[in-house]
Amino acid sequence: MKILVETSARHVHVTKETLEKLFGAGYELTVKKMLSQPGQYASNERVTVVGPKRELANVSILGPVRSADQVELSLTDARGIGIIAPVRESGDIAGTPGCKLVGPAGEVEIAEGVIAAKRHVHMTPADAEAAGVKDKDIVKVACGGEGRKVVFDDVVIRVSEKFATAMHIDTDESNAACGPTEGELVK
Repeated sequence: MKILVETSARHVHVTKETLEKLFGAGYELTVKKMLSQPGQYASNERVTVVGPKRELANVSILGPVRSADQVELSLTDARGIGIIAPVRESGDIAGTPGCKLVGPAGEVEIAEGVIAAKRHVHMTPADAEAAGVKDKDIVKVACGGEGRKVVFDDVVIRVSEKFATAMHIDTDESNAACGPTEGELVK
């Protein structure tokens, strides 16, 4: 089964409370670009992510606001700012390192939430059934450009009616495979 492969660059998810501390009381995110996952978007708002060694400026906030703050970095980004980020599924932030977020109106120290997102495939129930997989299955996906073909192992399947079918990899993984835009599920 062929699937869309998208590179998920460094980004931040914030709570309403954190958004207001960073941008001001009553502030709302503004849509820059809709993403492939229904209802999700890259906002016009940017923050600086500060680690023990360095900082990453101009990091996009993805909307809408969430129930918990989360910073998704590649392993290269995380190491560069002095954070050892665990590879986790989005939302699994318990016990992860924190960092400082700086916006135009203030800053917030988050106690936890910095992760390198585990590579995953969002799937609709119909596509999952057609592919013979179910939520939380671990699969392989073959992809890559000329001279850089790879098979990504340990890819988690995430199934929901709220999803559009697409694989998400971070910038390190994308660069290793020459920026793939399509992959094939391997069983």
